Amino acid sequence: MDRLKNLEEKINAAVERVKALKEEKVQLENKIRDLQNMLNEKNMEIEGLKSEKISIGGQIQELLDELDTIEV
Repeated sequence: MDRLKNLEEKINAAVERVKALKEEKVQLENKIRDLQNMLNEKNMEIEGLKSEKISIGGQIQELLDELDTIEV
């Protein structure tokens, strides 16, 4: 009987561990999804800043070209 009770306890412990691991997996998957969303937002922000940088660079070049015509 002791062996059966010991086996039952081990099985119950294993079942509880599996439940805990499944919950942890769900939490980690949610965290991964949230981090992927944040990464996508940051990547879009970076692309916007790159476009803005290119635009400002073009405006600066136009102003420098205009200054060159004044100095001549």
